[in-house]
Amino acid sequence: MKTRGSRRTTVKTVLVAGVASTMFLLTACSPAGTTGDQEQTDSGGKITVWVDPPRVPAAEAFVTAHPEIETNVVQIDGTVGGKNLQQQFAQFNQAGKGWPDAIFFPSNDDIAWATGAQINYAADLTDDMATVLEGYDPAVNAPCEIDDKIRCLRNDAAPDVFWYNATFFAENGYSVPKTWEEYGDLAVQIAAEHPGKISGFLGDAYAPDRYLWASGCPTNARQSETEVTINLDDPSCVRAKDLINQLVEGNAASTLGIFDADAATAGLELVMSPGAVWWGDYLFNQTWKIPAGTMAGTTPLTWDGESEPSTGNEGGGLWGMSSHITGEQKKNALTFMEFVATDPAWQVELTTGLPGYGPVQDAWIEKQSAANYFAENAATFEAFKEAASYVPGDHAYMLYNTGGIWAETVTPALASGDTFDAGWSAFGDELVNQAKTFGYTVQSE
Repeated sequence: MKTRGSRRTTVKTVLVAGVASTMFLLTACSPAGTTGDQEQTDSGGKITVWVDPPRVPAAEAFVTAHPEIETNVVQIDGTVGGKNLQQQFAQFNQAGKGWPDAIFFPSNDDIAWATGAQINYAADLTDDMATVLEGYDPAVNAPCEIDDKIRCLRNDAAPDVFWYNATFFAENGYSVPKTWEEYGDLAVQIAAEHPGKISGFLGDAYAPDRYLWASGCPTNARQSETEVTINLDDPSCVRAKDLINQLVEGNAASTLGIFDADAATAGLELVMSPGAVWWGDYLFNQTWKIPAGTMAGTTPLTWDGESEPSTGNEGGGLWGMSSHITGEQKKNALTFMEFVATDPAWQVELTTGLPGYGPVQDAWIEKQSAANYFAENAATFEAFKEAASYVPGDHAYMLYNTGGIWAETVTPALASGDTFDAGWSAFGDELVNQAKTFGYTVQSE
């Protein structure tokens, strides 16, 4: 690719499928070493960045904006929950070379091993990116604050708002619920009065975020790198369990997941649900083809007895930077990190998710709202902006994957016609078992 200067910027977009091919392809390496503290290296400025397929445009936009920085763009497997990446980084530590200078983590849970003592890849950005961090709502970047250090940057904010079918509500005279309890009651009422209509999806790996995280249920309450609190008997878990059980027993929610093959058909029957801000364009518009002017989003729901809404979070990717670099290499990697987090060339013009970085959110909203897809278009985007501040903060990304465990226990129980109580019990047992398998000491209170 020709550049405006005398240097040439190299862009290699390749699929990294395994450890051997990864070690061969990468050029951002440091001298051989062992695990533990690694000597920091300076390539002279050249950087290698790893991105999943949806983030390739972000990296390419950076290359266009910064032709003076020689950059290798490496496309990696974007499978959520995969373990290959962690194994690759363990091998890099053993070899003392191979780490990318910056990465978009395919799974948010990856930040747990990337900051752990054994791998210790993700750099502390607290001081180096202090100015950028000022632009984040602390609630948005909370998953990146680990042991009082900022170890990543949030790409997009993905809090849940409360979605409802405005056309259906107007035609049938229903009022949009304000509390979680009102939502459960109305869902059952609608299911009885309009058989086939649904008020939620319970079968995907985001379901526990949608309901348990929204309730403050301690499934991921990190105490330290080796300790976690898991307590499904906590009142905040019990109320979420009771709500879900109400939806199941009232035939008010689908046992499908939002990404299932049949979800598009079921989605046309959705009348209301908590759901991420990205549901609006990705699910309703692009995937399920719900007509424009039908769906609207509003402020997240409040639990009875509480004064503020409480909502979950579904995704919102994380960028990390190598702790193994210094000098011009580190400077250029920091430039990349700032670009992908803040620059409108990516965060406004190309990304479909609400930017995590606050100062560009209004420009993104202006661009997205021009399509006038939502009923109550202005109110929907306003709900997008405020929702992140209602996400409970005591929820960390861990070595175990809570959503994956839900999909292994609750989802098959519901699909087979078993009771939700049975699935819940299996979920709780497996949650504790997997936490212990990963070396955590599990506290119950």
